[in-house]
Amino acid sequence: MLKGKLHPVIFEDINAITSSGIDFERFTNKTILISGANGFLASYIVYTLLHLNDTKQINCKVIGISRNKEKAESKFSNVRERSDFEIIIQDVSDHLSIDRKIDFVIHAASQASPKYYGIDPVGTLNANVLGTNNLLELARKNKVESFLYFSSSEVYGVVGEDKIPTKENDYGFIDCTNVRSCYAESKRMGETMCVSWLNQYHVPVKIVRPFHTYGPGMLMDDGRVYADFIADIVNNRSIEMKSDGLAMRAFCYLKDATEGFLNVLIKGNNGEAYNVGNPNGEISIIDLAEKLVALFPEKQIKVIKKQVEQKGYLQSTVQRNCPDVSKLNSLGWVPSTPIEIGFKRTVESYL
Repeated sequence: MLKGKLHPVIFEDINAITSSGIDFERFTNKTILISGANGFLASYIVYTLLHLNDTKQINCKVIGISRNKEKAESKFSNVRERSDFEIIIQDVSDHLSIDRKIDFVIHAASQASPKYYGIDPVGTLNANVLGTNNLLELARKNKVESFLYFSSSEVYGVVGEDKIPTKENDYGFIDCTNVRSCYAESKRMGETMCVSWLNQYHVPVKIVRPFHTYGPGMLMDDGRVYADFIADIVNNRSIEMKSDGLAMRAFCYLKDATEGFLNVLIKGNNGEAYNVGNPNGEISIIDLAEKLVALFPEKQIKVIKKQVEQKGYLQSTVQRNCPDVSKLNSLGWVPSTPIEIGFKRTVESYL
């Protein structure tokens, strides 16, 4: 049982996901392969499936792929002895050889942090292109029931104000000669590969495009500004701004996002992409910093509005980023966690 093995905040989230009305019976007696399993987004899916085995006896098998043995063993130290969970240590960019029948594939392995785009652009794009090729081939050979590809809101590039909130067919400009584009362009290519395998080999692919997801389990050295803010709050440090803070972002709590991902895996249309985000969570970076400080007055910290240079960080050129989620709403999904509650729960999960 997961209760007592996860932080109470995380367990409450997982319990809420499994009680959300999603048709989890689809996973009964099935094997689900998850790449990047120990990552921030995918680990909640792993815990959800294992909790379903505990509470609804769906008897699924979860196989996680991770390229870092130490990080995977640390993340899943609380579930390592379970017979319904297995970790395979390897890079998805290398050839995959798995001799078990796979029924569902979730491809979430990716270097999603901007701190990697400048120092390891090749490694960043390899998981999104070579890794996607390898997993699609595995899915094709196994005739899987559903394949979920984790893309990104970065595929939209810089869009005009008239395309915000952004629908799934609203594309803007990406400079492919900018090294930071290694992430966005390879995510775009990954999407094209998915629909190519669908059209040629009938692999039932679905695509999700997460928008600024936050929650328990974020690496506090992740490099993204909201992770930095969480680290500051947890460590009782005042928040030092690295920009003017005027950029607008829409933040979605991990529990809500996980429900969105699983809805798409089970009910999404083949070959289609779905935004997963919370347009009601749109806020400027500076206002988010002020809100976080206000949520924890007992810490007596403040926002320092001088721009502190961050070496090696490639800043986004996108000034405003907000999703239109009406397409995912049509599958019965609605984000329900206000940013005040979500960020408070996130901080509490580290205490």
